[in-house]
Parts: sequence; C-alpha cells; structure tokens
Amino acid sequence: MTDAAAHPANDPHNPHDPQDPCPRAVELYERALREGGIDRQDASSLPCLLESGLFEPTRQDPNRQDPARQNPSRQDPAPQDPARLTPVPPALVLHRLLRAAGERVLRERRHSARLAEAFAPLTRIGGRSVPEVDRSPAIRVVGGTRRINEAITAAMAGASSELLCVQPNLHYTDSRGAAAQAVAMDRDQALLDRGGRIRTLYQHTQRHLPLVLARYEQLSGDAEARSLDEVTDRLIVVDRDVAFVPAGADGTVALEVRHPALVEFLAATFDRLWWQATPLYPQAVHRPSLNGVTPRQRTIAGLLVEGHTDAVIADRLGMNIRTARVHIAKLAATLGSGSRAQLGYLIGRSGILDREA
Repeated sequence: MTDAAAHPANDPHNPHDPQDPCPRAVELYERALREGGIDRQDASSLPCLLESGLFEPTRQDPNRQDPARQNPSRQDPAPQDPARLTPVPPALVLHRLLRAAGERVLRERRHSARLAEAFAPLTRIGGRSVPEVDRSPAIRVVGGTRRINEAITAAMAGASSELLCVQPNLHYTDSRGAAAQAVAMDRDQALLDRGGRIRTLYQHTQRHLPLVLARYEQLSGDAEARSLDEVTDRLIVVDRDVAFVPAGADGTVALEVRHPALVEFLAATFDRLWWQATPLYPQAVHRPSLNGVTPRQRTIAGLLVEGHTDAVIADRLGMNIRTARVHIAKLAATLGSGSRAQLGYLIGRSGILDREA
C-alpha cells in the first residue's frame, strides 16, 4: 500500500469525521473481508478504520502452546495479535453507524432548539417583533433509505409511550426488509425498556413468516401484533407526535409528518384497523372456517364478486398470483363450481359473505 504521506496533495484521507469511513478505508475493509484480515501496518495511515469500527484487534489462536502460561487449564482470553486486524461483520458495522448517526441527528435537533430558545427574547428588543420561524415543518421529505432510518431512529430516541406500525407483506419478501428489521430491533427494545408499548399490524400472509415470528421471540416487553387480509401501506407513528409514510413506490422516499391533525388522523386510522384485526402475538387466534370455506377463501370470494382479476386479488392480499389461483380453485371445488361465471353465482347463493366468522 502506498504511504499516504508520500502524496499529501492526492491523499483521499483528508481530515473528516472519523466515524465516517473514507473511500480508501472502505476499499481496505472490502479486501480484508475477502482475505480474513489485514496487517496493522496497512491501516496506520487510515485512523478512520478503527474509529468507525470496521476492524478490531485479531485474537491469537488460543490452542497454540504458550510457554509463558503457567496453568494451561485456565480459560484466559486469547491474547491480541499486535500485528493483525480482523474485519467486523458488515451487518454489525452498519447497525453501529446508523445508531451513531441517529444519536448525532438527535443532538443537533436539541442544540437547534436550545439556540432558538436562547435567541427568542432578543428578537423583540426595541419593541420590534420578528415572526417566529417554524423549526419543525409540518411535513418534511426524507430521501434515501439511510436518511429515513436515521430520522426514525432520532424520533424514537425521544419516545416514551407508544409505537404504532403497519408492515405490509412487501417489506418482508426481500433482503431490504430483513436489513430494516435488524436495524429496528435495538431501537424498539429501547422503547420497551423505557416502559413504552409497540403495536404492529401485518397481513394474514405474514402470520407464519420466520422473520416475523423471530422478531417477537427476541423482543421483551409490551409488544403486540395482529393481522388483517388487507392493510395500508407502511406506517410508523411515534408517541402520536410524528408519523412516517412512504412517498414513493420503491420505499426510498418518505414523509416525516408532524402536523398534529394529520398525525392524529393516521393514528385513528391505525386504531380502527387494530380493533378489526386478528390477534397474532402474544396470543394467536385462529380464524375458523365457515361451511368448509376458510377465512382466506371468504376474503377472496368477496374480491371476486367485486370483479377483481387474479392479479389484483394477489396484490391486495400480499400473495403471488399462483397462490391466489390455488385458493380460488379450492373455493370453486368447495362450492361445486365448474366455471368462473358459475363461481360468482354460487358465492352469492352460499351466503358466506353475509356472515362473519
């Protein structure tokens, strides 16, 4: 590796936030992930490697005989290798950096509030009044997954009573959903530790997903979950003071809503859905069948009667189109239908949509 001191003008490691790794640090970290580690000398010109938590000292092999140890049976920690560094797993590094970023955002907000409070009396000196600037806009656009997570983390850092969430099936079917859950676990547990509660709504298709079930096995505190056939798009409401909703189909842009009337409207919408939902955790409730027709098939029957296509039904219920067609075929077999047109007639005559199980 070229010594950075030999090229001071072109050295990319100019002074910067030590917790924000520079491009050279990231490149070296990537190499270390492939090779299992690096020499400490390679990192000597990049202090942000250790400051940002990308590396940790390498532990020597505890099975190697060390003549200096008088009692080999003692379970002493493996000594550090002064010449080597081991890369920290990327998921752990990302979690640490996002948490640190959220804490920085919170500190800056508190600093801004203190400055505004200190200067407010000065704006009225001489009898002249300066209009107060709204420091917290009613709606703020937040772009980028990282910035969205930072904004949510900052909002939850000051939360003490309640977190309301709607999690559509979409967010649990890809790696982004799994990564988002990993980031959320610590901040959710911190709220529960402060005596707050968490209520989350899922779609019925998520009731048996390992990622969902594992989440509640790890959380400790007042956390509840329920499910519905259909839910709104993703929604997060923190202490009924701030809400986050998507502002685009790909989930990379969000709106941070702080207008009291809008936040209360979103929270009230959540409450109405919550009381219609089926309990999932901590006590799961299984929805009974009606005349051989399952609750899922009864929901599909209602959408068929409304004239929706298989693709629309699958999208609204959070399943793929093949699964939707399997449910439709089972419904047709249960009602004795031989065609799509006859199925609609038999659904109406069966009365399965007139009653709720």
